[in-house]
Amino acid sequence: MKQSIAHTSLLVESYDAGIEFFVKTLDFQLIEDTLLVAATHLQKAKRWVLVAPQSSTESSLLLAEPADAAQALSIGHQAGGRVFMFLQTDDFWRDYHRYQQRGVEFVRGEPREEAYGTVAVFLDVSGNMWDLIERKVS
Repeated sequence: MKQSIAHTSLLVESYDAGIEFFVKTLDFQLIEDTLLVAATHLQKAKRWVLVAPQSSTESSLLLAEPADAAQALSIGHQAGGRVFMFLQTDDFWRDYHRYQQRGVEFVRGEPREEAYGTVAVFLDVSGNMWDLIERKVS
């Protein structure tokens, strides 16, 4: 049996802000943006929005607006203060400098060399922490 993780839900304040950050800032591709429920006077529109790195073939992020106040409190805290996502790259310094120029906020000091590779922590549009990482070739 072959299984894979297809999507990971990521809470964002708005679909459009999430798309702007991931597509324009991080160079992800917009895979899908489908209206599921049209807006009414009682509820906001609901969309199915998938984004992924350009070379990603197995998984993507499902951008999700919070459905209620309890979910809204989790925006930016989906991992309880830990790094939530890991963006692997084939050229750490290219992406690090590009993201810096585009205003991505890197936190936890300067990039560092670890046993597993070069890494720096940045914040996404919602305030979640991500590792930008180039793995060492064994």
